Amino acid sequence: MNELQQQSEPPSNIPQTEILNREAGLHRGLTSWQVAMIGLGSTIGTGLFLGSALSVKLAGPAVLVSFLLGAIVTVTVMWALAEMAAEHPAAGSFGLYAEMYLHPWAGFAIRYTYWLSLVFVVGSEVVAASIYCKYWWPAVPSWMWIAGFSLALLYANTISIKSFGAFEYWFAMIKVVTIVAFLILGAALLFGVGFPRIGGTNYTAHGGFFPNGLSGVGLGVTMAIFSFLGLEIVGATAGEAANPSVAVPRALRRTLAFLVLFYLGGLAIVVGIVPWRELDLVESPFVRVFRSVGIPGAGNVMNFVVLTAALSSAMCNLYFTARLLFSLARGGYAPASLGKLSKRGMPVAAVLASGVGLLVAFFLSHFFEATAFVFMIGVAFFGGPFVWIMILATHLAFRRANERAGKSILRFAPPGLWSSLFGLIALVAVLISTWWVPKFRVTMIAGPAWLVFMTICYFIWARVAREKPNA
Repeated sequence: MNELQQQSEPPSNIPQTEILNREAGLHRGLTSWQVAMIGLGSTIGTGLFLGSALSVKLAGPAVLVSFLLGAIVTVTVMWALAEMAAEHPAAGSFGLYAEMYLHPWAGFAIRYTYWLSLVFVVGSEVVAASIYCKYWWPAVPSWMWIAGFSLALLYANTISIKSFGAFEYWFAMIKVVTIVAFLILGAALLFGVGFPRIGGTNYTAHGGFFPNGLSGVGLGVTMAIFSFLGLEIVGATAGEAANPSVAVPRALRRTLAFLVLFYLGGLAIVVGIVPWRELDLVESPFVRVFRSVGIPGAGNVMNFVVLTAALSSAMCNLYFTARLLFSLARGGYAPASLGKLSKRGMPVAAVLASGVGLLVAFFLSHFFEATAFVFMIGVAFFGGPFVWIMILATHLAFRRANERAGKSILRFAPPGLWSSLFGLIALVAVLISTWWVPKFRVTMIAGPAWLVFMTICYFIWARVAREKPNA
């Protein structure tokens, strides 16, 4: 039986060591702090600095409750992924685990779905970056910025992993330091320390704390989940981390802790200083805060930070899309050329192929500049909750398999299956709720159609694999 034929069989017939060994060759050069910064780099970007305006529009000041609920759901995913990444460190991450513990279809669908989703996320980030550049140069066409940023991102993802890790560490550090400074300065503005006191009037003065009711809070969770998406990319660094069983779980905890602090703290300041009805996608809410209080030069500084944040996020997401495509190629699900590595251990061909989202962003921004950002994140959004749902489903199977085998694993989630079940049910509800968010309705139109297409592709692939003569 040849390799492709083996992969079309149920996962119980596929030796786990064989699946994991397929992805050998990547260089392990990332430290635990670099892994954490890659997680922050992929997550803190458009969702916080620009997309948070959509969350505020849906929930008003109660967006804080939305993000707190989103964080609780995210914790369940972090626990599940940490356990599996510590046990099976590999670049294919949750796609590989789904293949091992659920079915080859699951590994096939989850990797291709998330690959396509992140392709659009990368595109949305460079579109957001072009929006930020209009703050300084409104007459320059967006497509020029997108073209220049795209070339830079492709280059950054073809250097060695050590260089990439160091570059992204400092790139992400810019926004981390700036967000901390923003939190301190924003608190000073609210409480009147060195500035005229703003107080808490804006939390209740414009329709109350819950201006759109509990339904607004529930819909706000949708954007909260989108903002936390990217945490799972930490799992993919397991294939290139120096000590993955320690570095990856530690990085997941650090990343989530920082995210909760930054999102809840940042949004509390934003809605406290700027009336929530005045926020929109024309500019970042963070830039609006400093512009509204008249601090000289602060708007320029924050705009530079959110620009670097978007590019940092795009660079990390491009990193992960390449690893997903590399993993698919090594598993026989994509052309073998995409599974080749350069002399420095980088999947250059997979990086270039994953840059298709940059090309899509280029054309959308040229012909549909006003709606390109919202459309791209709407299409991309399906992949995130779908992947998190599959991570939790895989974790349930992972736990049961290890319990049946009497195998001891490094535990992060509480005993039993309740945390993964809770997260799974919540994410299904979040995904369905996108139908009632007008700008995200494309999610429930494009997502299921894509899954049907992926299923057809899988069965065609499996049939070809079965009919192919033994090597």
